[in-house]
Amino acid sequence: MDIMQKLEILTDSAKYDAACTSSGSDRSPVAGKLGGTCAPGICHSFSADGRCISLLKVLQSNVCMYDCQYCVNRRSNDVPRASFTPRELADLTIGMYRRNYIEGLFLSSGVSGTPDHAMEEMIRTIRILREEYGFRGYIHAKAIPGCSPEAVELLGRLVDRMSVNIELPSEQGLKTFAPAKTKQNILAPMRHIRDGITQSKEELAVYRHVPKFVPAGQSTQMIVGATPDTDRQILRLTEGLYKQYGLKRVFFSAYIPVGTHALLPKNTPPPLLREHRLYQTDWLLRFYGFSVDEIVDEEHPSLDPFLDPKCAWALRHPEYFPVEINRADKETLLHVPGIGVKSALRILRARRVGALRPEDLKKLGVVVKRAKFFVTCNGRRLPDAIDDPVIVYRHLAELSRPELKKAASPMEQLTLFPTPNLPTGEDVMACLTGQL
Repeated sequence: MDIMQKLEILTDSAKYDAACTSSGSDRSPVAGKLGGTCAPGICHSFSADGRCISLLKVLQSNVCMYDCQYCVNRRSNDVPRASFTPRELADLTIGMYRRNYIEGLFLSSGVSGTPDHAMEEMIRTIRILREEYGFRGYIHAKAIPGCSPEAVELLGRLVDRMSVNIELPSEQGLKTFAPAKTKQNILAPMRHIRDGITQSKEELAVYRHVPKFVPAGQSTQMIVGATPDTDRQILRLTEGLYKQYGLKRVFFSAYIPVGTHALLPKNTPPPLLREHRLYQTDWLLRFYGFSVDEIVDEEHPSLDPFLDPKCAWALRHPEYFPVEINRADKETLLHVPGIGVKSALRILRARRVGALRPEDLKKLGVVVKRAKFFVTCNGRRLPDAIDDPVIVYRHLAELSRPELKKAASPMEQLTLFPTPNLPTGEDVMACLTGQL
């Protein structure tokens, strides 16, 4: 098997790994045209200074001893198998880098043999890149669950970021669909990475030139929709991972029906909207000071399908609103729909000069069409602010999901007859009470 055949197989096998950002482009290459590369294999991430960088996203091998039912590379699945030698993959990466196709590498692997053997192959590949070629570009590598602390230490000194996939949100899900993996095998490398990062920071405080350990931090990925876990369970686990392991990012991957297990969803589209709502909530947890119990609780374990989580929270807690723009503190402002981190800081700075007026809010970056229902300026409501929760819900739902819009004004009274694809009054009240 030649290098290009291996590249096609192993980049295609890596496409379900969501632990970096994708551009979403589906522009296919055309013979004789400029700028085309293989459709799979190129993904995108962002550097510390905000630059978007292209990465070669590939597996060292898709040969795997595990039979995880949700994974396309499971042992029992009949797919083409291939493996790169460390030298082949290192030379290929440098060749693509020199041709300006990529700026870095995203490397993972199936578990061929033992977890430590798979880690050893990745370490040898990256060591060739770093030590022989002097490659200084960005490298993200996956630690294999069940590997030794020594392997984590060696890999962590060579890469910029590491991740360990948590895979499924519950231990019961792992027992059902991936019995060869255990919660302990997954969390142990996470602990080693966390402790290594802490130790590295302490070393760097004393010795400036000591090699850094995973300087870009660690992340993980969860599959959403393969198991009956609720959004609340997923988010509580997410919050715990941030607090206990210091993760930089938790990625959510909508389950694509590639398994044959009787309990896995079949012939159903990936729950992309649910994935999107989880990412929105993750943003609120990391940057807006929300807690999971504020957004979802035992009475409301699922995120609202029609509203973004911040708007849904605001409608369920009318006692906090309206908020006076000229007096509210930063934490209160961040809980108002339509006000983000930057606009909240601008409001705090601007009102030192004088009282803000309604027409000032848009200039400060506030999304007035969302915020107008929840704020006052100098004790007065904003124009077009409405108190009816059903109409407000419908207006916000149309902003969140444009496909729900219809030609009539969103401010008109709800029709007595259901409109296709538009939430009815029953839908609205069910969402408000967490029954939908």
